[in-house]
Amino acid sequence: MCIIYTWNPIHSTVTDLPHLFFQISQLQADLTEIKSLLEKAERKRVQDVLTVEQKKIEREITLKQQQKEQLLNKDAGEANRTSATKGYTVKINNYGWDQSDKFVKIYITLKGVHKISLENIEASFTERSFVVLVKDLDGKNYQMTVNNLLCSIDAKESCRKVKTDMVLLMCKKKTPKKWECLTQVEKQTKDKEKPSMDESADPSEGLMSMLKKIYSEGDDEMKRTINKAWAESQEKKAKGGEMDF
Repeated sequence: MCIIYTWNPIHSTVTDLPHLFFQISQLQADLTEIKSLLEKAERKRVQDVLTVEQKKIEREITLKQQQKEQLLNKDAGEANRTSATKGYTVKINNYGWDQSDKFVKIYITLKGVHKISLENIEASFTERSFVVLVKDLDGKNYQMTVNNLLCSIDAKESCRKVKTDMVLLMCKKKTPKKWECLTQVEKQTKDKEKPSMDESADPSEGLMSMLKKIYSEGDDEMKRTINKAWAESQEKKAKGGEMDF
């Protein structure tokens, strides 16, 4: 289901930015789910309905992106009246995370972040996502959005803390179980990389599939080793022996 947000440019200020980032992240999550459903849909009527909804969400995202740029430009214009320079927004890609029984902790290293006003360090949380925005740090803004967290969190009990050269996000787990990854996407990627363990399949077929994968991804030395082993196994088979490869 897509949630339609309204926006009034007359009453909006730069303080709307974190909420706008959140709206965009939610719409992007909706779009991802619609695309996933569209790939699975088989009936044309269902496909048509999902396609219409997809285009609707894409228009909403475009509108929100334009609104975001307008707010950032307005912020820049106001700041230029008191400062010679104004920062641009940098996407935060480097971070670390760990966990305890109660919290998932995200560590974002930003030199000097502890020296700026706490009002410039904003974070918002939902059940499966979070957004953090650090404004005007050495003339730049820093923003990080994470959607589709692996498990649900308690948004009301989650918070941000500021330490020396670091922003720490404390995401409160709804259930005290260990997370394998931070997001669902990371888990899906890991699951795809795991070898198939179909007990009903022919073991030799599974072995050959694994060897083909190793061969295609291996270096020249690995390929020579596999080729030699294959040749030897074929020679042994021709002589009436069992294949051991």
